[in-house]
Amino acid sequence: MAPILAAITYFVVGPLDQGAASAQLRMVLLVDLVYVLVVMALVMGQVARMVAARRAKSAGSRLHLRLTGVFALSALIPTVLVAVFSVLLISIALEGLFSEPVGNVLRTSLTTARAYEDEHRQELSRDARVLAGNLNRERQANLFMDDGEVRRVLGEVQTQIKLGLSEAFVLDALGNITARGLNSYEFGYELPGPDAFEQAEKDGLAIIEDFENNEFRALVPLPAFPDRYLYVTREVDGSVLSLLDDTTETVEQYEELANERGQLLFQFGLLYLGFAVILILGAIWGGLWFAERLSRPVGRLVSASQRVGSGDLDVRVIEDDGDDEISQLGHYFNQMTSRLKGQRDELLETNRLTERRRRLFDSVLSSVTSGVVGLDPDGRVAFVNPSAKRLLSVGPDLADSALSVAVPEFADLFERVRSANSEGVQDQVNLLRKGQQESLLVRMSPRQNADGALEGYVVAFDDVTDLVSAQRMAAWGDVARRIAHEIKNPLTPIRLSAERIQRKFGKHVGKDAATLEQMTDVIVRQTNDLRRIVDEFSKFARMPEPKLTISDLTKLTNDAVALQRAGQPGVKIKADLPKEAILAELDGTMISQALTNLIKNAGEATETYIEKHGRDGYQPEVRVAMSHTENTVTITIVDNGIGLPEDRSRLFEPYVTTRDSGTGLGLPIVKKIIEEHGGNLSLTGADKFDGQNHAGACATIQLPVMRAGTQATKIPA
Repeated sequence: MAPILAAITYFVVGPLDQGAASAQLRMVLLVDLVYVLVVMALVMGQVARMVAARRAKSAGSRLHLRLTGVFALSALIPTVLVAVFSVLLISIALEGLFSEPVGNVLRTSLTTARAYEDEHRQELSRDARVLAGNLNRERQANLFMDDGEVRRVLGEVQTQIKLGLSEAFVLDALGNITARGLNSYEFGYELPGPDAFEQAEKDGLAIIEDFENNEFRALVPLPAFPDRYLYVTREVDGSVLSLLDDTTETVEQYEELANERGQLLFQFGLLYLGFAVILILGAIWGGLWFAERLSRPVGRLVSASQRVGSGDLDVRVIEDDGDDEISQLGHYFNQMTSRLKGQRDELLETNRLTERRRRLFDSVLSSVTSGVVGLDPDGRVAFVNPSAKRLLSVGPDLADSALSVAVPEFADLFERVRSANSEGVQDQVNLLRKGQQESLLVRMSPRQNADGALEGYVVAFDDVTDLVSAQRMAAWGDVARRIAHEIKNPLTPIRLSAERIQRKFGKHVGKDAATLEQMTDVIVRQTNDLRRIVDEFSKFARMPEPKLTISDLTKLTNDAVALQRAGQPGVKIKADLPKEAILAELDGTMISQALTNLIKNAGEATETYIEKHGRDGYQPEVRVAMSHTENTVTITIVDNGIGLPEDRSRLFEPYVTTRDSGTGLGLPIVKKIIEEHGGNLSLTGADKFDGQNHAGACATIQLPVMRAGTQATKIPA
C-alpha cells in the first residue's frame, strides 16, 4: 500500500496541482495518516510482544530484539542524516534563490519590459492624437468634406508627418471602414471590440494590444466628424511584450514564493517526515519479519537445547525447508538428539546391569559376617561393608582415608602384602576397641584387572575373639583339671601330717612348743587355702550343665541384693526392680550365684577404693536395676568403686584379678554361667555418681525371658 499511497499523493500534490484547501488533497492526506497510524499500531504491537517475550526470557527473544534494533537503527540513522543535510541544502538553496540580487534582477527586467510597453503606448497615443487633431482641423476648415476627401487628407497627413503608424482607418460606430490611409488594407483589418469603443468614448483613447500580430492599436473618437473614429496601428516587438507577461508572472510567483518560503520549507519537512516515518516503520516491520524468520528457528533450538539439558532427548525441532545453515542446523540438531538418545539408552541399560550387579555385590557384602575393605593401589580405603564398620568400630568417614591411618593395626600386614607381591598374606591381628580386645583373622590380597595390572587390594577379616576365648577357656579348663588333680591329692596327707606333728611332738619340744604350734597352724591354714583354690579350679573346670526351670528373675535378683545387704552392711545397695515377676527358663542356683558374685565384686570395689584413697567424704554405693522388653531382660549393677583398669580385654580370662586376695575365677565363672543361659555379660565404665569425681564400673547382664508373658506377683522391696 505504501507505493500506491505515495503515487496518489504525488499526483494530487504535483501534476493535479490541488491546493491546500482541496478536498481531494485532504482526503489523500487523511488516508496517508490512517495508513501510518495502522502501520505504527501493528509495529508497536509486534514490538510490545517482542519486549514481553524478552522480559519473559523466552528462547530467541534477545536475538529477535537485537536484529529489530539493528534494522531500526540502520533505517533511522541514514534517514536522520539525509533529513539534516536535505533541510540544510534546501535552506541554503532557498536563501540563494530569494536573495536580494535575484529579486533586483527580476524587478529590473519587469521595469524594462514595462518601460518598453509604456513607450510604445505613449508614442501610439501621441501619433493617434496628432493624426486625429489634423483631421479635426481639416473638417473644421471644410465642413462639407466627404469620405474621399477624408482619405486624401489622411494620406497627405501620413506623408507630411513621419509617424510610426503602419495602418490608419476611419471607422463608424459599428466598426465599418469609411476611409483608410496609405498601406492600410481591409484584409489586415482587425475589428475593435465594443469595450474599445466604450473606453474610447469614455477616456478619449483606447489602446488595444495584439501580441499575436505584434501590434498596438489605438481607437480615438473624432469630435469634428459625427459617428467617426480614428483607428491606427503601430508595429511592436511581440517577443518583448510576451517577455513582459512572462516577467510579470515570474515576479509575482517569485514574490509569492518569497513570502511562502517558510511554509514551503515546513511542507517539505512534513512531507519528508511522513516518508521517513513510513520508511522507518517499514524498516522496523522488515526487521521484525526478518528477525522473526531468523530467531524463530534459533528460539526453537534454544528451547529444545534447554529441554535436552534437562534430560528430555525425545525433543525434536521443526526442520525448515531450504538448504541454508539454519535449516541444516535444525536437521543436525535432530540427528544429534537421536544419536544421544540411542547412546543414553545404551548407557542406561549398561547402568542398570551395573547397578543390578552392584546391588548383588552390596547385598552379598552386607549379608556376610566377615568384614571386607577395598583399597586403591595407594592403600586408601575405597569401600567398607557394614560388618567391617561394626568389627572395626569406625564411622562413615572411613572412606578415602589411608589404611594405616584408619586401622593402624593393619599397617604391618599391608606392608607385607605390598612388598611380597604375592597372592596374599594372612595373620591374626588384635585390636583394642572401646576397652575390649578383639581378635581378627585378617587376609589381604591384591586385586588385578584382566590385563594383570594392579587395581587395588582386598582386606577380609573375621572376628575370632569368641573362638580364641573359647580355646583359651578350654585350655584353662584343662589346666585347671590337671592342677586340681595334682594338687588336691597331697593336700590331705600334708594337713594330717602337720596336725599329727603338732600332737605328737608338741609336748616334747619344751619351750619351742609355741613355735611348733604356730608353724603347724601355718601349714594347716595354707593347706586349707590351697584346697579352696583347688575347689575353685574344680568348679571352673567342671561347670555343671544348668538345670532349667521356670524361675522369677525379679525374686532371684531381690534375694541376691538382700543377701549382700546383710553381708556388706557398710555399702549402700539400691535396687530398682519391677513390681511384677519376670519369668525365664533358667537355673536359679547358678543365676543366683552369678548375681551374688557380681554384687559382691561391686561392694569389694568400693572397699578397694577406700583402701587406696581413704573414706573422706566417700559413701560406698551399689545400684542394681532391672528392665525388660518382650524377649529380653537387662540387669545392670553399677558401683562407685575403684573402676575398671585401662586394659579391659582380659577381665574375663581366668586368674586375672584387680584385688590382692582374688583368685581371678569369679568373672570367668559368671560369664560362663550367663553364656550357658544364652545371655551376654559386658563390663563398661559407669557414669559418675552425684557428688563423686570418679567413675566406677558397670556390669550389664542380658538374658532371654519367656514369651508367655509375666506373672503379676508382688515382690517385697
